[in-house]
Amino acid sequence: MTYCVAVKLKAGLVFLSDSRTNAGLDQISTFRKMIVYEKPGDRFMCLLSAGNLSISQSVREILQIEQLPPDEEGGEPITIWNARSMFDAARVLGAAVRHVFERDGEALKNAGVDFNVSMIFGGQIGSEGMRLFQVYSAGNFIEATPETPFFQIGESKYGKPVLDRVITPDTPLDEAAKCVLVSMDSTLKSNLSVGLPLDLVVYEADRLQSDKITCIDENNPYFLMVRRVWGEKLREVFDGIEHPTWDGSHTEVPLRCEGARALPLRKISSPKEKLI
Repeated sequence: MTYCVAVKLKAGLVFLSDSRTNAGLDQISTFRKMIVYEKPGDRFMCLLSAGNLSISQSVREILQIEQLPPDEEGGEPITIWNARSMFDAARVLGAAVRHVFERDGEALKNAGVDFNVSMIFGGQIGSEGMRLFQVYSAGNFIEATPETPFFQIGESKYGKPVLDRVITPDTPLDEAAKCVLVSMDSTLKSNLSVGLPLDLVVYEADRLQSDKITCIDENNPYFLMVRRVWGEKLREVFDGIEHPTWDGSHTEVPLRCEGARALPLRKISSPKEKLI
């Protein structure tokens, strides 16, 4: 399995992926889930992938040669390297996904394997604003909005709560990078199918290149600090919450409230007593 997350902010984009794949407890390997496509000064794009590894690797290879018909007669075919917008680049990615499905889908089905791949694709081309897309196994996609500024693929449930509480379009880039690392740590803590090393990219708006790209292994000092401090602070907050009480003698917030309208159904051992 895997966990990938990408965030779109007013200040830029943040991408994070793990690198673990497994086909059973004794078939665990490390494969990179992130690839950056960059032409400094012209375009910056980042692709994250989850699902069947053979499918996602095929899509990544085909993406670099996949073409769409030109928009106008006599024009050049559209590729990720000459697309005029991130929307067109996402269309090329969708076409690459469908290309692999047309080539391998029937054989995979006959072998009892689902065509399972999902991707996050984002970046900036020229003077167009940054855009972020989630691409599905049919090659269709949706785009991030101010109301939904991040996408997750893979084992997303463990790392989502902190993103929901912290991330807004106005979140600073460094704070967002810290948040996605906390999100990843929560996932690593709860799911053995996600594992180090991690790939992290932070892209500043309108730069059309990035020098904030790093691989995080088990010895990375910042990530070790994040894991330790996040665990300690969670415990401190938890310990600071009062224990539940059944009346108001020791607290202003008792667990049981008089006059509560809804109570669980309780079976009584004596047949003479009525059910409450």
